[in-house]
Amino acid sequence: MLPVDHPVGATPARLPSAARRFAVGRLDAREKYLGGALLVLTLTALLAPVLPASAWHIPHYVDSRAWLGVPNAGDVLSNLAFLAMGVWGSERLRARHPAPVGASWFFVGLILTCIGSGFYHLDPDLPQRLVADRLGMAVAFAGFLGIAASERISVRAGEAVLVLTMIAGPLAAWVARENLTPWAVVQYGGMALAVGLALTRPRPGAIGVPLGSVLFFYVLAKLLELGDVTLFEATGHMVSGHTLKHLAAALAAWPVIRALRPTGPAPFPH
Repeated sequence: MLPVDHPVGATPARLPSAARRFAVGRLDAREKYLGGALLVLTLTALLAPVLPASAWHIPHYVDSRAWLGVPNAGDVLSNLAFLAMGVWGSERLRARHPAPVGASWFFVGLILTCIGSGFYHLDPDLPQRLVADRLGMAVAFAGFLGIAASERISVRAGEAVLVLTMIAGPLAAWVARENLTPWAVVQYGGMALAVGLALTRPRPGAIGVPLGSVLFFYVLAKLLELGDVTLFEATGHMVSGHTLKHLAAALAAWPVIRALRPTGPAPFPH
């Protein structure tokens, strides 16, 4: 027999503790799809055939000129753009409480990318330096995916993605010394996930990070990387494609920084 203060069809003011935990833990459709995608990527990284690190051809960066005693100066010093964007973004975060999911790690990752990539390009013929280069990128990438998931799915989805990629990314960067498969899954599978999130309608309350703009700069950076020699020749040996790649990749932080308006959350685009 039902209590008189809880008629049929009414919702109790307070659920039992077990029911409250179930309600909080219940996944909506978007979270289920995201969980399925993450499971597929995880299984692919673990079960796909090993791609030996020796299969990765060490690229020859065309601009090896030194400046003020810095070897490969263009490719080394252009990493300062990551430092500038990382510091700028971190300062913008100080005016927002609470900080968006993943944003602090995104900007920390940019600063680490400046250090790691600069260290690598000082002597890119040493493949072991690639670990430092990839570790910084892995942290920034984890922060970006956390932002993307929290913007398009839910805050707890962003937190889950951030934790998973903060573990998987650096681990894949370390394993890539012998097996490139996990790193390929993290980088390209993660970007495919980001594209899917960018095509998803923003959730109510999102701060309005234009994910498509971030991805645009990422794709531009990749194209500039492929045109390293071509752009070096086209500019009369003024600047190489790889140097411009660093600048374009750093600019991917600009849409995130712009959305972090200190006066309040930015309206998300319709």
